[in-house]
Amino acid sequence: MAIKNYKPTTPSRRNMSVISYENLSKCGPEKSLLRSLKKHAGRNNYGQITVRHRGGGNRRKYRLIDFKRQKFDIDGKVVSLEYDPNRSAHIALVQYADSEKRYIIAPEGLKVGDAITAGPDSDIKPGNALPISNIPVGSFIHNIELHPGKGAQLVRSAGNMAQLMAKENNLALVRLPSGELRYVPLNCIATIGQVGNIDHENVKIGKAGRKRHMGWRPTVRGSVMNPCDHPHGGGEGKSPVGRPGPVTPWGKPTLGYKTRKKHNFSDKFIVKRRNSK
Repeated sequence: MAIKNYKPTTPSRRNMSVISYENLSKCGPEKSLLRSLKKHAGRNNYGQITVRHRGGGNRRKYRLIDFKRQKFDIDGKVVSLEYDPNRSAHIALVQYADSEKRYIIAPEGLKVGDAITAGPDSDIKPGNALPISNIPVGSFIHNIELHPGKGAQLVRSAGNMAQLMAKENNLALVRLPSGELRYVPLNCIATIGQVGNIDHENVKIGKAGRKRHMGWRPTVRGSVMNPCDHPHGGGEGKSPVGRPGPVTPWGKPTLGYKTRKKHNFSDKFIVKRRNSK
């Protein structure tokens, strides 16, 4: 996918870019795989705002994605490549030999008409899903399961890929996009290749209205508020935080404060943390 820039007819147009959708199919989504999404605007069942800066946004429907890839040894054909408003990656509609249709995350290089399969005997090519035990060491993978049969949880956003580093003692050592090294059970399923829509990270939003279309409301910095509204507020002119570290509006540490549980069960599977030297 290429980045598309427009003639700067307005100041916001000058700083705005979009993804070129020329490689996507000119068809609507598969209606049998659509589900309605209810808007909550960051509010809970009492109507209280529990997540700030959410609301509005364009209406959208959820596409059911096949993250489990459990149709083993059944040939599938890519019918269309489509945009998904719920994720950064594009999706591919696959029709299998038994006429069932499913959406999958579209890997880089997948085209309409390509054949894909899932199962231990599948070829090592983008879009095919295999147990990690059957994937050669050094391969680039995405859509990785953490628990067998639960469905893919790791490496699902646009342009991401992990690398299979080693296999030992029924565990596979995987290097994630963040740099973290962690063990994953060998009988978990992963998909070959890199997630498509690589240029997603290079898009410039350009104007506030585009964020409103995505469902994001304006965010105000605490340092420009009054002291009664935020711990960072008050002072003459631009003032520092005035505390050992930045805090939330409710006085809890934030911006770099680690919130991961101490003695987490999965700590034993992590060989190298993402922020370790």
